[in-house]
Amino acid sequence: MRRGVRGARPATEDRAMNYLRTTILLAGLTALFMGVGYLIGGAGGAVIALLIAAAMNLASYWNADKLVLSMHDAHEVDARTAPDLVRLVAELAQRAGLPMPRVYLMDNPQPNAFATGRNPQHAAVAVTTGLLQMLSREEVAGVIAHELAHIKNHDTLTMTITATIAGAISMLAQFGMFFGGGQRDSHGGLGVIGTLAMVILAPIAAMLVQMAISRTREYAADNLGARISARPDALASALRKISGAAEQIENYSAERNPATAHLFIVNPLTHHGIDNLFSTHPSVENRIAALERLAMEMGQGGFRQAAPAYPGRASGPWGNGADGGRRSPWG
Repeated sequence: MRRGVRGARPATEDRAMNYLRTTILLAGLTALFMGVGYLIGGAGGAVIALLIAAAMNLASYWNADKLVLSMHDAHEVDARTAPDLVRLVAELAQRAGLPMPRVYLMDNPQPNAFATGRNPQHAAVAVTTGLLQMLSREEVAGVIAHELAHIKNHDTLTMTITATIAGAISMLAQFGMFFGGGQRDSHGGLGVIGTLAMVILAPIAAMLVQMAISRTREYAADNLGARISARPDALASALRKISGAAEQIENYSAERNPATAHLFIVNPLTHHGIDNLFSTHPSVENRIAALERLAMEMGQGGFRQAAPAYPGRASGPWGNGADGGRRSPWG
């Protein structure tokens, strides 16, 4: 694999716009959190909400990666237990100019992956056994490069804090259902109808902000990840396969913890929608189209014929298809 990433940084304007959008969305989410607190308890409620948000952000900063990995039953692997996978991650991290992240494996038949950690020095990449069994080496490299792009762009911390605050908004709204009531009518409060509206609308608004952040960052990670691996076509093929399999194979740990769905490269939840405000990821078709434009920019021409979306057996040296059922070397 060649060293160095030619054109690894997206256009300056695109990067600035992505960061501006993320900043605005995070600010809006924090303001919404404080607004719900104000509607429940006035100025004091807003202050309490701000303090809660700060405490949750601090806890998320230090411990969210451990919590997320535990939620998905991920176990750490190394050069002894999964030499090929660890070697590939090391090569791609070097190309991306990143420290070597910790590598985790999830015993899960759905092909998928995510990255977590508060910064590049404390990052982890987790992949499922299904990913290694269904994708070729080039496709796995594209997926890992995408996750390394999230690490390089500091998306993992942003997405974790976003999910934490969004969940807290829903919690506060439910709290207001029981304690907001009509007790503040004489003091300019919301009353029963206003409180019910808050309970319904605040979680929806928080969800929209959370999902909009995820969609913005996925496009950026696709772009940078394809440049790191130098194979936009392989990442596009991987996205197509993962998306097709995710519609047929349930991810039980993700279903139990839907707040982490936006961390995965493709939405792990069944029955997810198209590219709209209610989906945690952009549509795969839109992401592939963007990768095809990038391939043309990189002088690679059009994509080769894509492999089936759900091949049903391992591809290449990553799984147990060609060798009659031998266990793959991933730990």
